[in-house]
Amino acid sequence: MSPTVTVGLDGSPESRAAAEWAAREALLRGLPLKLVHVRAPAPVHLTQAPLLGPETRPDWLERIPRESAQGLRLRHPGLEVIDEQPTGSVVDVLCAAAGSAELLVLGSRGLGTVGGFMTSSVSLAVVARAERPVVLVRAWEQAADEHEMDPAGVPSAAAPFRPVVLGLDTDDPDGTLLEFAFDAAARREAPLRVVHGWPEPTATFLRFAGDEEPRDFLARRHAAALAEVLRSWRQKFPGVEVIEASRCGSAAQVLVDASRGASLAVVGRRIRTSPFGARIGHVAHAALHHVTAPVAVVAHGDPAVRGRTP
Repeated sequence: MSPTVTVGLDGSPESRAAAEWAAREALLRGLPLKLVHVRAPAPVHLTQAPLLGPETRPDWLERIPRESAQGLRLRHPGLEVIDEQPTGSVVDVLCAAAGSAELLVLGSRGLGTVGGFMTSSVSLAVVARAERPVVLVRAWEQAADEHEMDPAGVPSAAAPFRPVVLGLDTDDPDGTLLEFAFDAAARREAPLRVVHGWPEPTATFLRFAGDEEPRDFLARRHAAALAEVLRSWRQKFPGVEVIEASRCGSAAQVLVDASRGASLAVVGRRIRTSPFGARIGHVAHAALHHVTAPVAVVAHGDPAVRGRTP
């Protein structure tokens, strides 16, 4: 089966924004776009209630992907658009769709408050279970938002892309995550900003640090570790401008702060088998709730597929 960029579609504003982002990404990757509109069994009270007007419920459900596909073909000439309408559990169907896709794109609804954003239970469940990259896109995302201002100071999708931002754990770097981030930056001809957060020095460390300033010592050590992890990836992607940023602080907060003004934020999620179910991880969770740019969550950790260097 040929790879696709796949998007979950339900007719909501956030899923329409996700479909537009997925169309642009499919063109960047030279892949078809697949629209998946899951036809979940309707509640009994809805199946028994007549719709106003001549349109039946099946007609209404089929209209969403059909009209979306037509619009996407018009707005993105040359893009191959496939639409599917499987029936079943939304989470199960989307996870299955992700398995055969290069990446899965979903919409995420913002709260519009300083407290953060709302990511639906469906999106969180898919992110936690899918073993392929999943990208979440906010309802108001526009193509121009991912680009720098043009020379006249006007938002324009014709201007260069804003940086791609990667949150990286230097103690356990993963090749799948690094490959995705470098490839995304290369396709956009954008800088890649790689950020790493490290904790405040402990009281024990302070006692044995000697005359050297503990923060300075740790800053140099973490910066050197980050540079070493990225050395071979710079060689594999020589055309990508890499900006390294090692900061003292919470890894989640460092990533959220660095992602302001990004075209895409990339974060990893370790694949774990747990009796308590799949987990997203606190850094990915913070990114999904507080980063305004599209967020790509890249699953990794399978010993059969992972790698540290190109």
